[in-house]
Amino acid sequence: MLIELPTHDTPLCNHSLPKIEEWLRSQGCEQNPEELNHWQVEGSTWKADLWLDIDQLTVCYHIAEGKEQEIQRSFKYSLSRQDIEAAVFSGP
Repeated sequence: MLIELPTHDTPLCNHSLPKIEEWLRSQGCEQNPEELNHWQVEGSTWKADLWLDIDQLTVCYHIAEGKEQEIQRSFKYSLSRQDIEAAVFSGP
């Protein structure tokens, strides 16, 4: 069942949890069945763990260029879905 999302310029804090989950799935993310706030996604040169925290989306990128490297970023839910999408899914 597809859920219609609010407009792309709507802050993520104004999305219901089912809508945020549908948005993450549409971006290719997979939810951890044992830790429901934990999601994973892969880009062409990176992998990332995403956590839906209380007041922010936390992303930990894993890059395997030569040696394993991790980069962590956090995005407040007050940002628009469009801004978070551009920042998270473009990679580190």
